[in-house]
Amino acid sequence: MKKLIISMALATLPWAIPTIVKAQSYPEKQIKLVVPYPPGASTDSLGRMVAQKISVAMGQTVVVDNRAGASGNIGSEVVAKSAPDGYTFLLGTDATHAANMHMVANPPFNPVRDFTPLSLAAMNPIVLVVHPSITANNIRELVAFVKANPSKGAYGTSGSGSPHHLSGELLKQRSGAPLTHIPYRGGGPALNDVMGGQIPMIFASAITVLPHIQSGRVRAIAVTGAQRYEGLPNVPTIAETYEGFDMPSWLAFFGPANMPEAVSRRLSEEINKALLEPDTKSKLSASGLIVVGGNSAELGATVRREYELRGKLIREANIKAD
Repeated sequence: MKKLIISMALATLPWAIPTIVKAQSYPEKQIKLVVPYPPGASTDSLGRMVAQKISVAMGQTVVVDNRAGASGNIGSEVVAKSAPDGYTFLLGTDATHAANMHMVANPPFNPVRDFTPLSLAAMNPIVLVVHPSITANNIRELVAFVKANPSKGAYGTSGSGSPHHLSGELLKQRSGAPLTHIPYRGGGPALNDVMGGQIPMIFASAITVLPHIQSGRVRAIAVTGAQRYEGLPNVPTIAETYEGFDMPSWLAFFGPANMPEAVSRRLSEEINKALLEPDTKSKLSASGLIVVGGNSAELGATVRREYELRGKLIREANIKAD
C-alpha cells in the first residue's frame, strides 16, 4: 500500500513542479488589463493608474485593453474565457458582476463561477438630486411629495439596470412612492433635463452632479450607500430613513477562474499597494471615487451577495436591458 501511495505521489510531481515554479517566477511577460468601457471614463482612469504602478512594481509592462460594448459584457467575457495564468485580468463593476447577467436571455458568463476575485478597488457614490422647484429637502419629504403628486415621480438615470436605476426601484419598493424610471444614454443628458425642468429628479454618480449641487442648479436629497459620502458630508443616506437601504456602485479587479493561488495573491497584493498610495487615492477622490481595496475573500463575498440581491430586484421589477 505504501509503494502505491509513493508511486501515485511521484506520478503527480511532473505536473505539480511546473505549476509551482511558474507561480514563483510570475510575471515573466507582459500583462493585459481589460477595461470593458471606453477610454476617458472613471473606470478607465482607475485602470490606467493601477496598471502603471503595478508595471513598475512587478517589472513587467501592464497594458490597458479597452473592450467596450454590451454594458461591459464584451470585455468581461474576454477575461472569463482567457487562460488563468495571471497575464489577463479585468477591471469589472457592479454592472458586469452583479446586474447585467440577470437582464440577458443567454448570459455569456457567470460572474460568480467564471472569475477569480482579486480586489475591490473603489466605490462610486450615487446621489439623488432634484430640481430646485421641488419643495422636498430630505427623503421623507420627497416620498410624501411624490405620493401627493404622482405625475412628478419621474426620475432619470444613465440606463436600465444601472445601479442608479436599481436605487430608484429599491426606493420605490421600500417607500411605496409611485416613482417612474426614465432611462437615458448616460447620466449627463439626464442631468441636463433635470436642470432644464423636464424631469424632477435623477440618481447619478457624485462626480456628475457635484458641481451643479455646489452651484445650486440641483439640490441633493440623499446618497444611496450605507455610509455618508465624504464629498457631501451633510447629505444623509437613504438608509437613515429606510433602515438597511444600500445600493452601492463599485469597481473591482478579477482574473479568470482557477488562477494559481500564488499568482492571484501576488496580483491582489500589488493592486492593493497601488490603490493605497496617497497620490492614487488623491487623484481618484478628485474624480468622485472612494478607494477601498480589499482581499479576494471579501470581494468574492461582495459579488455573491450583490449578484443575488440585484437579481431579485431586477426580476421583481421586470427590468430588461435597453
